[in-house]
Amino acid sequence: MLLTNLSQVLTRNDDLLHASSTLLVNMPQDNFADHLKQLSQNSDITFFDTQYDAHLFHQSFSYANAVFSSCYKSEHLHDLVIMTFPKSKAELNFILAMLSESLTEDARILVVGENKSGIKSLHKLTQSYHQFVEKIDAARHCLLFEMAITTLPKFTLEDWYKTYHITINNQSCTIAALPGVFSQNGLDKGTKVLFNYLPSNLSGQVLDFGTGAGVIATYLGKSNPNIALTLADVSALALASAEKTLSLNGLTGKLIATDSLSAISSQYDHVVTNPPFHQGTKTHYAATETFLAGINRHIKPEGSLTVVANSFLKYQPIMEKCFMNVSVLGIQQGFTVYSARGKSRLSS
Repeated sequence: MLLTNLSQVLTRNDDLLHASSTLLVNMPQDNFADHLKQLSQNSDITFFDTQYDAHLFHQSFSYANAVFSSCYKSEHLHDLVIMTFPKSKAELNFILAMLSESLTEDARILVVGENKSGIKSLHKLTQSYHQFVEKIDAARHCLLFEMAITTLPKFTLEDWYKTYHITINNQSCTIAALPGVFSQNGLDKGTKVLFNYLPSNLSGQVLDFGTGAGVIATYLGKSNPNIALTLADVSALALASAEKTLSLNGLTGKLIATDSLSAISSQYDHVVTNPPFHQGTKTHYAATETFLAGINRHIKPEGSLTVVANSFLKYQPIMEKCFMNVSVLGIQQGFTVYSARGKSRLSS
């Protein structure tokens, strides 16, 4: 497998990559780890991913440890951390604070990112955390920085949740979200529109796919006390946020980490989703299109799918190939809400 541009920039700086214990944080899905292993045969390598698809890929490296979690902790200290600049700037200090207790005193931290990712502001964003930040290299439209961080207070995940309150159709909900989680700062427009068209009097098994902080599931759970909730997302930070949100609202649900439909196996009476279509700074449709093309296999014969999406996204033709009945429930503020029922024979 070819190395991504991010990894190619790193391999231009092999002198910085020698270590006894390396932690790779949210790194691209390529073979950069093989390059590290060739440089230091005796080095321990650990992957830490907050995205489940990346975790599944990194699990294939038999010589490395692979951790998928919202919070990384290790008694074994690392002397080298290599991390990609996160898609959300709010996530940056969260990750650095989290890792601080798992580093040796002289640990080297390398941060790599695309020029347009926001990495140019690394020095400013980490000014309360770093001892120094130095640009090391620039190539292939990417930047590489080295930095060291100061001694920080003990990291506690609870300190990083941001909470806010919403009232929808007379239902009051408390939402908790970690940095980088969709809708961390408030209810997004798409979900606001979706709330106007959600099916009423739900019963049975309900799946909130791409749950984020659990906003949709929480509203459904409080409005329909007899349903059994399942919340699915690719992000460990989202799942931790959704679990916290459920708890704050006196609800329970099953949480599933999944790459699109990879871990979805049950049959549901209703599936509701405001699917993401951005991956970092890029527009990315593949995961949602795969979901729409396959979710009918997980909906009971009399069940339904309700989707809200930006109106410019061409999701309706995909749904019409998989469901017998697809209708538009409403269009507001640039978003369209779709309802789908009945498995199409063409999709069997």
